[in-house]
Amino acid sequence: MEVSDLIRPNFIKLTPYSSARDEYSGKEGTFLDANENPFLSVTDEHFNRYPDPYQWACKEKLAAIKGVSPENIFLGNGSDEAIDLLIKITCAPKIDNILILPPTYGMYKVCADIQEVFVQEAPLTDDFEIDLDTVFDSVNSATKIIWICSPNNPSGNLADREAILQIVKAFPHKMVVVDEAYIDFSEAPSFLRDLEKYPNLVVIQTFSKAWGMAGLRIGTAYAHPEIIRILNKVKYPYNINQLTQAKLLESLGHEERKNEYVREILALRESLREELESLEMTQKIFPSQSNMLLVRFEKAKELFAFLLENKVIVRDRTNVILCKDCLRITVGTREENERLLDYIRQFEKTI
Repeated sequence: MEVSDLIRPNFIKLTPYSSARDEYSGKEGTFLDANENPFLSVTDEHFNRYPDPYQWACKEKLAAIKGVSPENIFLGNGSDEAIDLLIKITCAPKIDNILILPPTYGMYKVCADIQEVFVQEAPLTDDFEIDLDTVFDSVNSATKIIWICSPNNPSGNLADREAILQIVKAFPHKMVVVDEAYIDFSEAPSFLRDLEKYPNLVVIQTFSKAWGMAGLRIGTAYAHPEIIRILNKVKYPYNINQLTQAKLLESLGHEERKNEYVREILALRESLREELESLEMTQKIFPSQSNMLLVRFEKAKELFAFLLENKVIVRDRTNVILCKDCLRITVGTREENERLLDYIRQFEKTI
């Protein structure tokens, strides 16, 4: 199989916009090519020049951490940009479809709906595991991408590695995207180590969770260099701004601090789990290898409203498939978790 077979022909042929920084990527020189303001920004900062459109300094530093080549990395304005572009380059509107495994991250379907791409569903089992028979039955000739979120959102559990590999191997002519937004909180290795073996495999990660940079909007897609090349052709020329690139470079020098955050969050998650398990209104806490807990409560909707009234904000997942009576709770600081528990205990006394 040629990797180009995964891509819509019009994007293979596409001549992308050529920016000024495509023609000259050096740092030194008299820059009179991009119609920029030659003076400083109005804030007296150096934001008057366009940023590196391919973020090479960031990719080289990130590649060393992740054990991949810079050519395997796409940097996006959040993971959502990568999700949107992957659907765009593979799926013809009103013809092709993607396969999702609900309950899962909602943006896969939203991006498909925006682009008029059909959505097939292969629901997870009651324990939020991949149902391989349902997946195989749901894939058809028009399916271009199979989306797998692991650890999953909203359930927090890790998908079975062998089940994922079976899907990757069974459908070499389909793109299989493993969304690892929460992988830093998991004991399992990333699928990054499998990229060279499977050209149809794409791995998505983010800096919004463990790295604590949600406000900067930085997501990554790791894939075969040909897929990355097409993504770079289709993205907006300067999709990652100069300030964000600078902060990303700075953050990559603090990987151990990220690891410290992860250790603390995991300890807080287990403490929170123990406290929630002691409550009479808690019916079930699902296994999690993420920074969240999916919890089934008695009177979940009423509890959600009570918490919201007291400005404790969790996610109401009660209307999501397989999540009846469930709230999704992000692990907070010790003080935030205690405040949550205090209000749940107050509510429990009223029922």
